[in-house]
Amino acid sequence: MKLHYIQEPLLQFGRGRDICPRSGIARYDVYDTLIPARREEIYVGAVGTSGCLEKLSKRLTLYANPIAATSSNDRLFPSFCGFNKRLGFKAEFVHVGNITRRIDNSDIKEIKRIKNRNERVNVAIELYYQHVEFLARYRNVDVIVCIIPDEIYDLIFREKDQPIEEQIDDDQIDDALELNFRRALKARTMHLGRPLQLSREITLESNVSTQQDDATKAWNFCTALYYKASKTVPWKLVTNPDRPSICFAGIGFYRSRDRKSLHTSLAQVFDELGNGVILRGMPIEVSRKDDRVPHLSGKHAYTLLRRAISEYEVALNTSPGRLVLHKSSNYTDEELDGFRQATKEMRVNTVDFVTILDSNIRMLRNGIYPPYRGTYIELDNENHILYTRGSVEYYSTYPGKYIPQPLEVRIVEADESPSVICSEILGLTKMNWNNTQFDRKYPITIECARKVGLIMKYVPEYEDPQISYSYYM
Repeated sequence: MKLHYIQEPLLQFGRGRDICPRSGIARYDVYDTLIPARREEIYVGAVGTSGCLEKLSKRLTLYANPIAATSSNDRLFPSFCGFNKRLGFKAEFVHVGNITRRIDNSDIKEIKRIKNRNERVNVAIELYYQHVEFLARYRNVDVIVCIIPDEIYDLIFREKDQPIEEQIDDDQIDDALELNFRRALKARTMHLGRPLQLSREITLESNVSTQQDDATKAWNFCTALYYKASKTVPWKLVTNPDRPSICFAGIGFYRSRDRKSLHTSLAQVFDELGNGVILRGMPIEVSRKDDRVPHLSGKHAYTLLRRAISEYEVALNTSPGRLVLHKSSNYTDEELDGFRQATKEMRVNTVDFVTILDSNIRMLRNGIYPPYRGTYIELDNENHILYTRGSVEYYSTYPGKYIPQPLEVRIVEADESPSVICSEILGLTKMNWNNTQFDRKYPITIECARKVGLIMKYVPEYEDPQISYSYYM
C-alpha cells in the first residue's frame, strides 16, 4: 500500500491558467473568449409573478457590477468580478420587458387551493410550460429563468428526492408515478430548444441568513446562465498536446417513472471543446431478480459506445486517440467484449475502463481536519482510494460539513498509469459549470450521467432528447 498526493489540476481560461474557476475568470476571462464567434449579449427571458420579475431585474442589474467579498477567506468566498463586457465573462445580460412573462397572482392562489399534490404539481408545470413555450417560440431568448414564488415553493417542490438508482432494490419499488416539478418541467420544455434556470424567489434577495452571500450567488448564477445560453464553456481542463486527444465518457442507469423498466444514460465529455453530449440508451433486461446491479448486454454496450464515439467524430472530425470510460458498477465480461468491439471498429487505439464507487474506507490525519483533496491510496495496481473531497490546500480549510467520503477507483483495463487516471478523475470534478466551488465529489462523467437520468425518465420515448448537458443541469 502506498500513499500519494495529486496537486490540484489547473484549468484553462482565455488568457491563462488557474486552479479556481472564480479566480481564473476574474484574472484571465472565460475560456471561450478565444473563439471569435462567441456571443457578447445573452438574452435572458423570465417567467414569474410581477414581484418575482422585479426582483430578478434588480438582481441582474446588481450582477453587472463587481460585488465585494464579505468573508475573510477570500479564496473560498471571493469578490465577484461583475458580469459585463469589460471583465471576466466579457458579455452582458439583456433582460427587457418583452422577453418576460407574468404569472398572475390569481394563478398562484388557484395552485394553493388544490389539495392533491400530484394535481397541484401538474397544474404548476402546465402553467410555467405555457409561458416558456411562448417565449421560446415568439421571442428572442437564449435562456429562460423560471422563478418559483416562495408561497408555493413548499407546495410543489418539497419532496423526498428519489435515490440515485444504480442498484435494483425490490424493497423500494413503488407503483405510484414519481412526480418532481423541476425534472418534469425541464423535460416538458426540452423540445422547445431553450435551456431553463429554475430559481427560488428567496435567492433573489440579499442578506438572508440561510442563503449564500451576494458574491457567491452571483458567481454561481451568472456562470450557470452563461454556460446554458452560450453553448460554449467558461473553462476547460488543461491538456497535454503531446498526448492523444481524449474522449471521456460516463455511464449511468435510471428507472422509468413507474419503476418498471431500467435504462442507461451516457454522458460524454469532449476534452478539446469541453462540451458534453448526452445519449439515451435502450431499456435493459434484468435476467435475475437477485442481481441487484444493472449491467448492459454485449450488444447494448457495443451500440451505446459506438454511438458515443461517432458523435465525437462528428464534432471534432476525427476519432479520439484515447477513450476513458467511467462506470459506477463493475464491468461484466459481456460488457467489456461489447466496449472493446466498439473501440476497435472506431479505430480508438488506447482505452481505459474504470469503475468509480463510494468507498467505505476512511483515512485520518493529525489535527481536526480530514485528509487533503487529492490524497490517494494505492492498495494495489488496480484498486485505489481517492479523496476528491477533504481539506483543500487552496482554500486553507475543509469547506464541507460532514466527514468526507473518498471514491474507490477500480482500474479494470487500462493503457494509462493509475496516477494519470486518478489525476484525470480529480480534474473532472472541476468541470461542473453549475457550481464554481471546485471541490465536487464526483467527476462530471459520473455526475452528469446520473443527473441526466433523473430528467431523461420524464422525456417520452418518441421524443429525441437534447444532447447538451445545459438542458439537464
